[in-house]
Amino acid sequence: MSRPRIVIVGAGFAGYRTAQILSRTARGRAEIVMLNPTDYFLYLPLLPQVAAGILEPRRVTVSLSGTLPEVKLVLGEAGRIDLDARQVHYTGPEGEGGTLSYDRLVLAAGSVNKLLPIPGVAEHAHGFRGLPEALYLRDHVTRQVELAAATDDPKRCASRCTFVVVGAGYTGTEVAAHGQLFTDAQVAKQPLRTGMRPRWILLDIAERVLPELDERLSRTADAVLRERGVDVRMGTSVKEATSDGVLLTDGEFVDTRTLVWCVGVRPDPLAESLGLPMERGRLLVDPHLQVPGRPEVFACGDAAAVPDLENPGSYTPMTAQHAWRQGKVCAHNIAASFGDGERQAYRHKDLGFVVDLGGAKAAANPLGVNLSGVAAGAVTRGYHLAAMPGNRVRVAADWLLDAVLPRQAVQLGLVRSWSVPLDTASPEVARVPGRPLGDTPSPGGAGPADPARNQPGGEPAKNQPGGEPAKNQPGGEPAKNQPGGEPAKNQPGGEPARNQPGDETAKGSPDAGGKPLAPPPCQPEPGPDVAPGPVRRTDRPSQGDA
Repeated sequence: MSRPRIVIVGAGFAGYRTAQILSRTARGRAEIVMLNPTDYFLYLPLLPQVAAGILEPRRVTVSLSGTLPEVKLVLGEAGRIDLDARQVHYTGPEGEGGTLSYDRLVLAAGSVNKLLPIPGVAEHAHGFRGLPEALYLRDHVTRQVELAAATDDPKRCASRCTFVVVGAGYTGTEVAAHGQLFTDAQVAKQPLRTGMRPRWILLDIAERVLPELDERLSRTADAVLRERGVDVRMGTSVKEATSDGVLLTDGEFVDTRTLVWCVGVRPDPLAESLGLPMERGRLLVDPHLQVPGRPEVFACGDAAAVPDLENPGSYTPMTAQHAWRQGKVCAHNIAASFGDGERQAYRHKDLGFVVDLGGAKAAANPLGVNLSGVAAGAVTRGYHLAAMPGNRVRVAADWLLDAVLPRQAVQLGLVRSWSVPLDTASPEVARVPGRPLGDTPSPGGAGPADPARNQPGGEPAKNQPGGEPAKNQPGGEPAKNQPGGEPAKNQPGGEPARNQPGDETAKGSPDAGGKPLAPPPCQPEPGPDVAPGPVRRTDRPSQGDA
């Protein structure tokens, strides 16, 4: 008799925990398959420390195959789920299609950046939900400080050294707190013009920082930010974003090259595509995390609207703490559906919250005890070490090195602006050039790829549909010799990129038939202000998202 197959879509907090518990419970009696775009679990709470140069990127990732040996990993992005046929259609990392049949399905696709209908935001802002976005922000901030230090124009210097963060929740508060320390450390070695220092602005329409937490934690975080020099503006947000700066709702125009979007998250659009009852974009489930009418389908984490039994009539918030606990309950209930144990309803008890503010500062209330300063910093880092499913020693080692050695502020140039668009359903994967428009649609119902939107400044490359060159936009980095499918000449990996500068078969060189090669139709000639080609896009922001 063949083993039943359990397919888990997503390897975030909920999906990883489900797989971890199931692999222990099943003991080989079931085939557990995890479908995820990357081969790692990302510990999101430490992502601001990656952007600030404290932790190396791999420290906040945990290998799926290394820590879940009994789980089969399938790399790919789910495109369509056929509930009647019990099949998940997906697209692999190299564009190949595939199908996974299942006996039990766990939808734990997580969340993506929340979009608001504000002009220019999708084109000029960048989110903070994945490792590529953190790496891009670290490079971008470093570059702006270096360019500011080299210019003799006071206005340009001030513009490059002004960083705007929208959203004063967990992520935005931590990004602003760590960012101010990071840039201050950079200018200590590379001074700006006399009287100038990096300026971080934190915006939110809420009345206070961290509005979802206890007021005492909010006051602690606010005091630390202001003492550090962060310009905290509550009751204010962005009215319009441009390539030169942002227009605020109070009428002020702020010259800046950096807009970090941390206004919150929305459920992955995959949940909505199922056509099942929803609650504000989240898939409705019962207290046992099962979809009503579909007992073989479970959902947990940010993609699921789980009834809050401690507060009847409401649903559990979209936090990592809930996702992790729901994953455990989901695993037990899947085992129970095969006759192993009894089902459990999801209940939770608030253990408190921690907010890392950089250095030795933090705000925390473990078990309801409010802490600040060094004590809160110790509790916060201790909590993260305990919560991480791996890499604890490496993380602790990086913290120790950061305490005694200066940070390395260098640009690696691995992630470009156009690789991390704000309106993506896969923030964990950097966008790469794909096949031109009109190519074969991807399996699972996805249509032809969109043009390379969100070049530096957010527009398609020149001569693409809709296109102006991505020149002089925020970020400013040229797209020269970026991934076009092959690495550039003399770069690690070997062969020159076709039709890129330096390629022996570039435009103007004779091909095997003796004729000069021309760019493909509707493709721009290679140049420093043009991205290497259209980005293959399978994600679409939901219409009317607010």
